[in-house]
This record gives sequence, C-alpha cells and structure tokens, in this order.
Amino acid sequence: MYPATMRDIVINSSSGRLEGRYYQSEERGAPIAMVLHPHPLHGGTMNNKVVYRIFQAFVRNKFSVLRFNFRGVGKSTGCFDHGVGELIDAATAMDWLEGNCPEASSCWIAGFSFGAWIALQLLMRRPEASRFVIAAPPVQYDLTFLSPCPTPGLIIQGTDDTVVSEDKVYKFYEKLEKQRSDLEYQVIDKADHFFTNKLDEFDELLDNYLQANGSIEDQPRRMKKDRRKRQHGAVDE
Repeated sequence: MYPATMRDIVINSSSGRLEGRYYQSEERGAPIAMVLHPHPLHGGTMNNKVVYRIFQAFVRNKFSVLRFNFRGVGKSTGCFDHGVGELIDAATAMDWLEGNCPEASSCWIAGFSFGAWIALQLLMRRPEASRFVIAAPPVQYDLTFLSPCPTPGLIIQGTDDTVVSEDKVYKFYEKLEKQRSDLEYQVIDKADHFFTNKLDEFDELLDNYLQANGSIEDQPRRMKKDRRKRQHGAVDE
C-alpha cells in the first residue's frame, strides 16, 4: 500500500503546459483513469461539476485518476484547436498518467460532452485502454471513427438534454451494441445536459458500474442493460 495523495500538477505539452489535478491511489496496482472536460469555448473546465463527480467516483473506487484543463483553459497554455490539439493534450496527459503508474492493472478513459468526443477518439488510439465512461456524448459530431468499438464501456444520458437528444444518443448506443454486447446504456429521468439536480443519481450509476468492473483484478461481470431503468445503476446478472 502507498499513501493516498491528491495534488495539483503541471504536464509539459506541445502547447506549453497543461494544468491538472491528480489523485494517487494507495492501492498497489490500482487501475488508472483520466477524465476529460466539456467544450473550452462554452465554459468547459476540469472543475465542471459533472467532470468533478466522475473524478470523485474513480477516487472512491480506489483508482489513480487525473483530470486536466485542455490548452487555453485555466492555467493551461495555448489556445483552442477545434479538437485536434485537444486530442494531443489528452494523449500527452495519458502518457504522463501511465508513466506515473507503471503497475496499473487497467486503464480507463472518461469524458463529458466535448470531452466524451475526445475520449472516444483517444480510445481508438490507445490499445492499452480497457474501458470507457462517457456522459452526454455529442453524437452530432462525426463518430464514424468508432468502428469497431474497441472496449466495453458505459454511456450515461439525461432524458431532458436539449444539447444532445437522448433518442439520438440511444441510436448511437444501438449501433455500438451491434459490434459488441458488453456496453452499458443508462438514462437518468428528467436530467438535462449538466444533470442539474440529478448528480446524486449520476454518482450512483457510476459507483455501481465501477464496483462491478473496476477491481484490481478487473474481472468484468456482465450487467443487465435496460433503457427503462432510469434512476438506478445496472444490476449484476
């Protein structure tokens, strides 16, 4: 066991430096995770409430986890690069995380909204990635690169999201499920894009999924997929 630590970090990058927040698990061989924030031009930062909740869920479940600001956000240098530079930022941050956790048992990538889009692109480029967690993915973006989907994962969506239609996100999930059967889709009733007043339910879904799939042994257990099960996490079969 190691002493658990939470600290601010700076990562050298192609744009100069990236500002981040890192939690080091006390567990030897703990899985690692990285959480990506929403659109920089619409107020997205690593301190976004949804990003923070995802980060804390990984902390509670004994992951070593990193969140950071994309270029041009907060103390990160550079400027918005329409997803191209942000993907480079994510890859650079993942390199840093893996370098600090060489004994990690598994590698997870997570993101919210714009961050989900970057997370899925990174997933296709990192064969060591074992799972993903995304919330309110921007399915209006081009996601055709996700073929085939390389890992299991969890998609969380709100029914009242006016930025990303729940029906369109569900169709996206159905398309991915044809490629593999170990994906989870969970919907939170009456939740908007930012899961306002629904973050406790959001936490419950995350905890249930991480507890079922995030142990050091990382032995995946299939969970029931039920689109109508809107407010509770999946249950083991």
